[in-house]
Amino acid sequence: MLELLTGTGLAAAAGLNAYIPLLALGLAARFTDLVQLPSGWSWLSNEWVLVILGVLLLIELVADKIPAVDSINDWIQTIVRPASGGLVFGSGAASTTVAVTDPGNFFASNQWVSIAIGVAIALVVHLAKMLVRPALNALSAGLAAPVVSTFEDVGSLVMTVFAIIIPVLVIVSIVGLAVAVWLIIRRARKTRRNQKSAVLPEGGTAG
Repeated sequence: MLELLTGTGLAAAAGLNAYIPLLALGLAARFTDLVQLPSGWSWLSNEWVLVILGVLLLIELVADKIPAVDSINDWIQTIVRPASGGLVFGSGAASTTVAVTDPGNFFASNQWVSIAIGVAIALVVHLAKMLVRPALNALSAGLAAPVVSTFEDVGSLVMTVFAIIIPVLVIVSIVGLAVAVWLIIRRARKTRRNQKSAVLPEGGTAG
């Protein structure tokens, strides 16, 4: 059960930011005893891989906070984030963490199954993000982009930490994320209806 929560949390975090969970997992495996990656995933802790991930993360942090550019970036990340979700689910759920004692036989020999699950989880989170972001940009003339992006980055980091150290809290994080998406969409629709209602008298169609 904890293996599933670890993988799910990392994949969901990848749906918000592709590079934070990958980088965190690699750093934790290289510099701490929190994570021991299986041999098949040891490349994640390679110093050159970590440097590349760090550079990509910096680019992502900047691009995702610029109106219009963030939408283009989201389309590009439609491939990157699910791929990252598959990698972190497979590596995280198959690794040994402080909360996962011996999940080496996770999904037995069908390792592709865990990767596919990670891809699906990250894709769902990514699509939810793509659904919410344009609505917020439209309602705020693009001013919400950097704020929302920052919250997404923080959410990805928090979920990654929970997945590695306290997997049980992943459930709370995912529920909170779902509620936040629902509230934002509801608020956006309400604001749009109010704006249309306010235009009616000016258009001479209100009676």
